[in-house]
Amino acid sequence: MGTSVKTIVTGGAGFIGSAVVRHIIKNTTDELCVIDKLTYAGNLESLAEVSASKRFRFEHADICDKAELDRIFADFQPDSVMHLAAESHVDRSIDGPGEFIQTNIVGTYTLLEAARKYRLTLSQNKQDEFRFHHISTDEVYGDLKGPEDLFRESTPYAPSSPYSASKAASDHLVRAWLRTFKLPTLITNCSNNYGPYHFPEKLIPLIILNALNGKPLPVYGDGCQIRDWLYVEDHARALYTVLTQGKPGETYNIGGHNEKKNIEVVNTVCELLDELSPRKDGLSYKTQITFVPDRPGHDLRYAIDATKIKNELGWTPQETFDSGLRKTVAWYLNNKDGWCKHILDGSYQCERLGLGEK
Repeated sequence: MGTSVKTIVTGGAGFIGSAVVRHIIKNTTDELCVIDKLTYAGNLESLAEVSASKRFRFEHADICDKAELDRIFADFQPDSVMHLAAESHVDRSIDGPGEFIQTNIVGTYTLLEAARKYRLTLSQNKQDEFRFHHISTDEVYGDLKGPEDLFRESTPYAPSSPYSASKAASDHLVRAWLRTFKLPTLITNCSNNYGPYHFPEKLIPLIILNALNGKPLPVYGDGCQIRDWLYVEDHARALYTVLTQGKPGETYNIGGHNEKKNIEVVNTVCELLDELSPRKDGLSYKTQITFVPDRPGHDLRYAIDATKIKNELGWTPQETFDSGLRKTVAWYLNNKDGWCKHILDGSYQCERLGLGEK
């Protein structure tokens, strides 16, 4: 790809998507068009620091809307697509799988078709350079049995939840469009992300904000589920590296090399809060930990082998779990009266159309 490209980023107002957008606008000369439906997890405040850039454009649209996608592709004329738009919360997929099927499967199909048809309008050289980067999850692999096992790009799919099954289906669609239609696609599967701007239904932001608000800190089962944690800004760097340097047709696993039990994560968050924002009564935030019944089909362990992206593309995470988590807790403390307050009181949803649309 050239030194400066025009990229459509779907789901760019979400947690990982907004980190990608901030990274690209701040560190490259690329132009971006963000497409986001602005569901509950889409927050334009997460893009506030880059929304004034002349290289940033926002489109309030649904990836299932074929006509809107065709219009945006024709108008923006992208060189590449980074597809992050997805329903992503496992608990929500158990309570209501339909939205996950629609967004993650039908939406991915609609976007693939829009990209395929648009690419055919380009010159042969531009067609060869076009990239469709699909961002997925390690949850498509199911869970690991042995303590030394790792997810590799060749690991068979065995999804456990409606969420991971819908993401596995979208991965298969992307590979089918590569093989059948020769669309130059890339797939990345990542481990659990954490960091600033994370919607507080996920473990780390939920624990931070519940702790500060004197609420119980819910931990599923015995808290011994193991996850590999990846700082979101490291992930954003990895995704841009894959987009610009990856080989079409390849899959790259992205992990943080930080396996932790959930209860370890919760205890570490509590210890950081005890240090940085102690309770008035002098007690530890750990006293708020509450064990709750485990969720159905809960995977026990995820862990990524990120050797391929290191060896082939030179990417490794810059943050350790300790350094990344300290940055994360500090960010939530510094933004509890702004971004966090607007999330918790719902006011961010009332401001959706007022920021960054061009």
